[in-house]
Amino acid sequence: SSGINAEWPLRPGERVLSVDWAPKTNRIVTCAGDRNAYVWNWDAEKAEWKASLVLLRIERAATYVRWSPNEDRFAVGSGARLLSICYYDEEHDWWVSKHIKKPIRSTILCVDWHPNNYIVAIGSCDFKCRVFSSALKELDDKPEVSPWMAKLSKFSTLLAEFDTSDGWVHGVKFSPSGDKLAWVSHDSSINVVDMNTQDKVSRIVMASLPLNSVIWGSESSVICGGHDCYPVLYNLVGDNVVFGAKLDVNNKKADGGISAMARFKMMDSRGGAEKDNSTKLDTTHQNAIKELRVTKMAGAQLKQFSSVGKDGKLVIWDVDALVAAIQGLKL
Repeated sequence: SSGINAEWPLRPGERVLSVDWAPKTNRIVTCAGDRNAYVWNWDAEKAEWKASLVLLRIERAATYVRWSPNEDRFAVGSGARLLSICYYDEEHDWWVSKHIKKPIRSTILCVDWHPNNYIVAIGSCDFKCRVFSSALKELDDKPEVSPWMAKLSKFSTLLAEFDTSDGWVHGVKFSPSGDKLAWVSHDSSINVVDMNTQDKVSRIVMASLPLNSVIWGSESSVICGGHDCYPVLYNLVGDNVVFGAKLDVNNKKADGGISAMARFKMMDSRGGAEKDNSTKLDTTHQNAIKELRVTKMAGAQLKQFSSVGKDGKLVIWDVDALVAAIQGLKL
C-alpha cells in the first residue's frame, strides 16, 4: 500500500517464483531464481518490511515455498532436486536449512504441509508425489504416529511415494484433517489417496486441459484450477473422483449486452448482423489459473478461496454465493 517500503535484496532481473505469508506471526517468505530465499518481518516503527537471510545452500533456482501450520519452519522446493526445510537459528539470527534429497529425481513444483506440522508432501517433474518426515531434532519435535507415519521417523524419511501420474505434478494438498492427499498433474489427472489405504489411489483423467492447483472444499470434495481458466469442483464418491460443477457463473448478457435498437441500427448500416470476432473468453479469468488458495474456513468446510491467473487477475470466490448461484451444487 502507499507509504510502505521494503528493502529488496535481490539482484535486478531475478524473478521471485513463490511467496507465502504466515498470518499468525505476520511474516512473509519469498524464494527466487537467484537460488535465495528471504524472510520478511514487519518493522512497525519504520513502516517497512525488513529481510532476513535464509541459508538454502542450493545450486539451482528456488521454485516453491510454504510455511508450516505452526509457522516455526518452512519448506523450499528447488531445481536442485532437493527440499530445504528451514528453521530459525536464534544464536546467529538467521534461517538455516536441512536438505531432503533422496529419492527426488527432478525439480520440485509444489509443496504442502500436513496439519500436524511434521509431515510434508511434494510434487515434482519426475511425475511423482512424495510424502516425507520433516521432524527436526533441533526443534525437539515429537510428532504423533499415524498411518502416514506409523512410527516416529527421523528427518527426511520417505513415508509414501505415488507414481500414478503421467505428467509433472503441479499441485498437491492435504485435506483439512490430514487424512487424505490430493494432487494434480500435467496429464490432466486428479489423484486422491487416503492415509489408511495408501495402496489404492482414486484417479480421474479429464478430457479438458491440465490443472495447476488443487485445494479441498471439504473432506469429500476438491476444487481445482488450471489451463481451462476456471475453478472446477470434483467430489469423492466412494473410491471414485466424480465431476461436480464448473465454479464460474457466466453473467454475460445475450447478444453481448447490446440493446435491440442498437443492434437494428448496426444491421441497417452494415447490411447484416455483426459477427462476434471477440477473443474474450467466457470466464472470469482470461488466461490459465496459476494457483488457488484457501482464504476462509468454517471448521473443515471451505467458505472462501482465491485464484490468481496468468491474466494478472486475483479473484476472491465466495462459496455460499456459488452454492446459491449454481443449482444442485454441493461441497
